[in-house]
Amino acid sequence: MTLTARLDAAVACDPRLIVPLALPMVDQAREMVAAIGEAASFYKIGLELFASDGMTLARELKAQGKQIFLDWKLHDIGTTVQRSAAVLAESGCDFLTVHGEPQVMAAAVRGRGRSSLKVLAVTVLTSLSDVDLMEMGFTETARSLVERRIHHAVAAGCDGVIASPHEAQLARAIGGPDFLVVTPGVRPDWAAKNDQARAATPAQALQAGASHIVCGRPITGANDPQAAAQRIVAEMAAV
Repeated sequence: MTLTARLDAAVACDPRLIVPLALPMVDQAREMVAAIGEAASFYKIGLELFASDGMTLARELKAQGKQIFLDWKLHDIGTTVQRSAAVLAESGCDFLTVHGEPQVMAAAVRGRGRSSLKVLAVTVLTSLSDVDLMEMGFTETARSLVERRIHHAVAAGCDGVIASPHEAQLARAIGGPDFLVVTPGVRPDWAAKNDQARAATPAQALQAGASHIVCGRPITGANDPQAAAQRIVAEMAAV
């Protein structure tokens, strides 16, 4: 099937596609969601919007039937993380990230309780290379550190991990078929790689075992965000 044919067939969004609203103001984020329209249904709210009024936006989008990923990478003492996760679990949001340290992950899992909030552990940021990790004092490669943190996430009861497309297969093998593997650093062939050191195309990420992909600037930086999202959804449909 040609790309044009797949675009025509992609009448609905793909819930595996997560679009990050990496914008400083809530009004800008609302405009972006409107511009994307029905081409996406899952949005990531990160620290930029957290610093303005991100939770208000999250509740608005949930009321519209969207799924919400709170990419806040919680990292604090156990009690604080547990209480924060408990509050966020009541918001009805879908995904929450925490740093991949055993105490932090376990605290978040306790905090979310029996809610539907999925706790995802951050393994290694996709902007970091092996050289970057060495400069930070690590003596292991990104892949080795990712592997260790995936095992810790499983042991802590996390629902999944954030891992680059190049470690998605590893995460799937360790976590099993129901484990969530969310991959940032996804860039179609027709888009710039920007600051992603370990990027891959949507098809490559899904074929490697990703359950969800995060794709931002190729969509939000496009002249026509809806068309860009539809193009990515069409590529995903072929996998």
